[in-house]
Amino acid sequence: MKRKVLKTDERRTDLSGMDTSVLIIYTGGTIGMKTNPETGSLAPFNFEQIEQEVPELKKFGIKIDTFTFDPIIDSSNVKPEQWCELASIIKKNYHAYDGFVVLHGTDTMAYTASAVSFMMQNLDKPIIFTGSQIPIGVLRTDGKENLITAAEIAAAKENGKSIVPEVCIYFENNLFRANRTSKYNADHFSAFRSYNYPPLAEAGIDIHYNYPYIRKVDAFLPSFDVAASLCSDVVVIKLFPGITEQTLHTILSLSHIKGVVLETYGSGNAPMYDWFINELKEAIDKGVIVLNVTQCSVGTVNMDLYDTGKELSRIGVINGRDITTEAAVTKLMYVLGQNFTRVQIINHLTHAIRGEMTDF
Repeated sequence: MKRKVLKTDERRTDLSGMDTSVLIIYTGGTIGMKTNPETGSLAPFNFEQIEQEVPELKKFGIKIDTFTFDPIIDSSNVKPEQWCELASIIKKNYHAYDGFVVLHGTDTMAYTASAVSFMMQNLDKPIIFTGSQIPIGVLRTDGKENLITAAEIAAAKENGKSIVPEVCIYFENNLFRANRTSKYNADHFSAFRSYNYPPLAEAGIDIHYNYPYIRKVDAFLPSFDVAASLCSDVVVIKLFPGITEQTLHTILSLSHIKGVVLETYGSGNAPMYDWFINELKEAIDKGVIVLNVTQCSVGTVNMDLYDTGKELSRIGVINGRDITTEAAVTKLMYVLGQNFTRVQIINHLTHAIRGEMTDF
C-alpha cells in the first residue's frame, strides 16, 4: 500500500488528549440560545453543560471549560468596556489553557474580534471567535459545526505549538484573521468574508491550514500581555454626494473627538471643495487623527494616485491602505488608548501591527 504524501496544507495536526484544554467564553448571541420547553421562547442555555448540548465535543478528548458573561450581551449593545473585560478574562486564564473559543453575536463580532487582536501583545495561542445565524437549540442550526470546528482549531498543535496563534473568526467552513474580516450577509450561513486577505484555514472533510498566511510567533518577543485600555472618542464619517459643510463642521467640532475614520470613495478620493479640505485641516491641526479608508469592500487606498488623494495626504490624513472599517475603528481606539506620542500613533497607523493591513 502506498503511503499518502501530505501536501503543505495537509500536515497532520495533533490534539493532545486531556493534556490539551480549551476555554469557551460565551459573551452572548444567537448561538447560545435554545427553546424553553415551558414558554416556547428562546433563552440562553447553561454553558456548564455544553458537552450535553454538543456531545460531539467529547470525541476530541480535550478538556473543555466554560465561562459565561453575567449578564450576557446582545452584540448590538457591546461596548469597548466589554472588549476590555473579555481581554482581561483571557489574560487571567491565558496560561491555564491551550486555546480559547469566544462565542459572540454576529452583528458586531468583527469589531470585538478586531479590538481583541490589537489588545493581545505577543500572542502565541489561538483565540477563535464564532457564533451562528440559527440558535444552537434549533434543528437546522449552524452553531454546532461552527463551535466544534472552532474548538478543534483552538486545540490544534503541531510540534507542540499552536498552529494558528492569532485572533480569528471561524464561520461556515472558513477561518479568517479577525482584523481582516467583515460581516457581509445577514441571511446566509456564510456570514463573513475577508476581502483583502486569504482564509487562514478551510474546513471540509479535513481542516486545511493556509500556512504561508498565518502569522508566525517571534521567538525573541517578550511574554504575553494585554493592553486593556481603549479610547472610544472616535467617529466614522462616511462620505456621500451632498455632504454639507455644516454636517462635517458639526462632527469635527465635537470637543471630545480624537480620531476619525474617514470612509472615502474608491482608492481614497474625496471632494476637493475648499471648505472640505479646510475643515479636515483645522481638525488635524488641533490634534485629531484622521485615517482614510475606502468604502469599497475590495481594494486599497492609494493617496498618490489622484490629485484628490494627494491633497488629503498633504494636510496630514493618514493612509489606511486596505484595512477594514471595523479594524480601523478598533485600531484607532487601541493606539489612542495607549501612552503613545503623536509620532508613535501615526507610525502605528501607517504600518500593520497585527497583520490588519498590507504594508507596501
